[in-house]
Amino acid sequence: MLQRAVLLLRDKKLDDAEPVLLSVLQRWPGQPDALHFLGVLEHTRGHSEAALSLIRQAILGLPGQAGPLNNLGNVLVETQRFDEAVAAYRDCLALKPDNIDALNNLATMLRKRGEHAESEALCRKALEVNAEFAQAWYNLSLTLLEQGRVDEGLTAHSRAIVLWPRHLQARNAVPKALVHLGRLEEAARLYREWLATDPDNPVIKHHLAACSGGAVPERASDAYVERTFDAFAATFDANLSALGYRAPQLVAELLRELLPPPARQFDIHDLGCGTGLCGPMVRDWARDLSGCDLSQGMLDKAERRHVYDDLHHAELVAHMRAHPARWDALICADTLCYFGELGEALQAAALAMRPGGHLVFTVEAWMAGDGQPYHLQPHGRYAHQRDYVSAALAAAGLQELVLRQEQLRSEAGKPVIGWLVAARLR
Repeated sequence: MLQRAVLLLRDKKLDDAEPVLLSVLQRWPGQPDALHFLGVLEHTRGHSEAALSLIRQAILGLPGQAGPLNNLGNVLVETQRFDEAVAAYRDCLALKPDNIDALNNLATMLRKRGEHAESEALCRKALEVNAEFAQAWYNLSLTLLEQGRVDEGLTAHSRAIVLWPRHLQARNAVPKALVHLGRLEEAARLYREWLATDPDNPVIKHHLAACSGGAVPERASDAYVERTFDAFAATFDANLSALGYRAPQLVAELLRELLPPPARQFDIHDLGCGTGLCGPMVRDWARDLSGCDLSQGMLDKAERRHVYDDLHHAELVAHMRAHPARWDALICADTLCYFGELGEALQAAALAMRPGGHLVFTVEAWMAGDGQPYHLQPHGRYAHQRDYVSAALAAAGLQELVLRQEQLRSEAGKPVIGWLVAARLR
């Protein structure tokens, strides 16, 4: 029965595997293998706490078995308990030093903590066990690149792609690492090679334009935004917290300065609401608080906050145009950085607000003094000249109230500077 359940799990037939495992536990209560696989099933469904409980019970009944400890580490990573995950992977390797999954998983965690020497050693040990373990080649390529060993990193990356050609993360993380190193030509070359095999991929097209400066669109495509943030949704809050992400707080604080004391008296809409970081900070001012986003994955996270009255899976310009004179205030934290040309978005905002309504948003700052109104940066976001933002507000019939420089977050150890903007519909 257990073998059948394992086969069903491998085929991702969770609804079929679950009754088999429950049947085993009914006949043999506490059977540790069944508990372990039921924990894996719950993890696959996204029920991390249930998975942790089941796998920990299984470990008690399976002394000396390494596999459950590796799976425990995987679930702990999903719940952002990173130190505990590292400990679980080390416990697994203490029992089975050649467990290539645990070697690679521990290497990943240590690389993300900046412990590159041990991360590299673990990757190489995994490859000694299995020279065709693509994930370890991918991980090795990143840890080498992050040490500035570009040629070695690209060699390891090439090996990973040969072994693992369709894995998106393996193909995207390496050119991104090259971008952070300022090696834009090498990054663009990798994107061109990738685009040749996947010509309709919106993520590759956008990042190739960002690296090469060629065929730069006026804004990121809907498909790019949707795919990028659906993939990012699960780790969005944790990742940005580590970067000192301030945009939602800055936007919310400025709106609160502009409005009278809170009495739940305004209709407020959160444009590109993401996981809903702004929502709790403006809820007390909102009679009705709604949001829109292109990423359903992000909206699912926002829904779990139980702060918004309505959430809409929609592109923000079209959504505003469809709701004239609907809102008293619009907020937009770090969403217009995916627009180069701001005219359409600001004109739609003017249409969607009631007379006297407020718009508060952030964009990244372009200060090169090269005459460009905006610039698509190598990492894929747009930055805007201050004078261009002012002119776009005026052209949309919006009165500029605030346009000041702020640090929005850190990236690669450097501050990301932007404009915090507030305007009123005349």
